[in-house]
Amino acid sequence: MASAPTKITSVITYLEMMERPTSPAPTLPAKEISLLRAEKLTLSFYRYLYNTIGQEWLWWERRLMSDDELSVIIFNPRVEIYVLYVGGVPAGYGELDRRCGNEIELAYFGLMSEFIGQRLGSYFLRCMINQAWSYSPKRLFVHTCTEDHPAAIHNYQRHGFSPYEQVTIDIDDIRSSDEFR
Repeated sequence: MASAPTKITSVITYLEMMERPTSPAPTLPAKEISLLRAEKLTLSFYRYLYNTIGQEWLWWERRLMSDDELSVIIFNPRVEIYVLYVGGVPAGYGELDRRCGNEIELAYFGLMSEFIGQRLGSYFLRCMINQAWSYSPKRLFVHTCTEDHPAAIHNYQRHGFSPYEQVTIDIDDIRSSDEFR
């Protein structure tokens, strides 16, 4: 008989940016970098990015989605997936969701664990912010939680996001489930 999953208390912080940042852009890291929009994205490549980047940070929602459910989101023309490559290798991805009228959500953003700590996150985040503001939205928003990288919230704030709400919820710790492996 399977035991009930343990619960984790998660603090989710919602942040927003109401205007394009005016601060200088971070310096381009001294690496061979490419940032490409994945225009002909495959479901398997998306799952690879999501699962690999999200493994350590307990990203689980899209792991539980069927291929059909996930396809409705990621193949929508108003959802943009950008992949950061370093030396020709995928190093991170960001997802802009423009389905919210005149607001844009930075739905997902992260780096592969091997690339964390190389000053790529700040550069990549600013690229994503600039891309979002190229559409002149009323607002750009994102959320982070206590399971994300400890520097995530500080990185968002350093680039101009401001917290507007914080909620505490209990979630199932699915790390031992088959869906998370």
